[in-house]
Amino acid sequence: MARMSDQPARWTQATVYPDMWANPDDDPRNTEGPSPDGELATLQDFLANYRLTLRMKCEGLDAEQLARRSVPPSTMSLLGLLRHLAEVERDWRNWISDGDPLPKLYGKRDADFDGAVADQAVVDAAYADLAREQAETDAALAEHPDLGVRLGKDGTAVRELLVHRIDEYARHCGHADLLRECVDGRVGQ
Repeated sequence: MARMSDQPARWTQATVYPDMWANPDDDPRNTEGPSPDGELATLQDFLANYRLTLRMKCEGLDAEQLARRSVPPSTMSLLGLLRHLAEVERDWRNWISDGDPLPKLYGKRDADFDGAVADQAVVDAAYADLAREQAETDAALAEHPDLGVRLGKDGTAVRELLVHRIDEYARHCGHADLLRECVDGRVGQ
């Protein structure tokens, strides 16, 4: 029977568990020993692993592949997700600030996705923006290790912000699974 789709065949680099993205021994998210102690360390560990997962989903793709859109009319792409999460990291700092909000990185609403074009300079800038915004939000939150402290004009608890960040990355890692599989057939984990 002929294939009814021009989509790439599913594949993985994993050999031990072929439905996984990477073999457990090769997965940089796996750590030896016990899980972190305490709520703050646990939340930070989950956030770090979702951030790494997103990078892994984008690994090895060129600018055209990263900018490839899902299905019309959606503007979602892996590159758009990188830019969107940089924008969101910046916005989270607005939640905890009493001052004027930081300007949007990419301008008007949805420019994070609309501007995700197949250009290596755009890709490089997206990775740099994401790393910088993550570091700045992490530094701002590090000043408040008490998860119950309420910050900003709306009194957002540090705990709520950390959980929301995990939720945002987890949701978009699910999108990234599907986007990556459409690009080259690589399955998620």
